[in-house]
Amino acid sequence: MIGYTTRMLQWGRQHLELLFLLTALCLLFFLPVEKKETSLCLFSLLGIGQCPGCGLGHSIYYALHLKLALSFQHHPFGIFAVLVIFIRIKQLIHLK
Repeated sequence: MIGYTTRMLQWGRQHLELLFLLTALCLLFFLPVEKKETSLCLFSLLGIGQCPGCGLGHSIYYALHLKLALSFQHHPFGIFAVLVIFIRIKQLIHLK
């Protein structure tokens, strides 16, 4: 059992970026955007206010759901961000 745990931890360390990106996409896919206050923005959670990336999470949500017009309305780089993330995931899968 200890060998299995060690192998899992080693695999997790080797694929940390891939795990992070997949987890982030899953969280953003299920982000409840109906609520205005729902955000993954650290500045928003701290109560600081708007930051240059505000709306990007909602934009990625709408891009993942193929609602491209809404995605662009929330942030113009949301669709681009999704494409970059998918390309990076593909690179990481083929790299390993």
